[in-house]
Amino acid sequence: MQKVSLYTELEYAFLFTLRKVNSINTAGFKPFFEDLPIDPDVKGEYRSRRLSRFKVSGDKLVKLPHGYLLQSKEYNPLLGGIKREFAELDDRLIQLEIFKNLIFAFCDACKLHPEAEIDIHQIRTTCSPTNLGNPAPEGIHRDGSDFIGIFSAGRDNIQGGETHLYNAKKEKPVFNKVLQPGEIILVNEHQFFHFTTPIKPQNPELGSRDVFVINYPSLISDF
Repeated sequence: MQKVSLYTELEYAFLFTLRKVNSINTAGFKPFFEDLPIDPDVKGEYRSRRLSRFKVSGDKLVKLPHGYLLQSKEYNPLLGGIKREFAELDDRLIQLEIFKNLIFAFCDACKLHPEAEIDIHQIRTTCSPTNLGNPAPEGIHRDGSDFIGIFSAGRDNIQGGETHLYNAKKEKPVFNKVLQPGEIILVNEHQFFHFTTPIKPQNPELGSRDVFVINYPSLISDF
């Protein structure tokens, strides 16, 4: 199926916007981050991940068939050109009202068409007193979509993890902020590159950063 892009219609709808999703209590997400499988493509076993593709049909969220993530080296110099496969999001998570509220908030803000296909990455980055966690090992980058949403689902015993936006890779960031739980930043990917700084523990114990990353259009392809 050809993926429809709204870039021509929404090119200047927004550049980026930061919002607090008040209808979401992020504590409800925490159990679903505890058992994320390790991301096999990132060395160090500090990042865990699930990934699913959905169609937003009116007020319904329809889960689409399993597929793989494939980005070009233009967008991901570290893992571009590799077919990457991840476990699907937990069905119990998908049924939560707070999860649906998150997705609909993204779609409403981006003014997506009624049959939009999106993908949702559920990612935990961990750190320890002897190892930093790197949420963006590919460096300053674009994902290759039209719009991206980064939602903070939790921060536990960490410092760092600051989200940066850039007009160009070799320029200073035009935006930098630590996203607090419940906050989402929506970014027009045709206008900005993004990056998140490494995390380290505040206290001498393990720390973690939990996020949902939403891409439109979906970057997942069928097998």
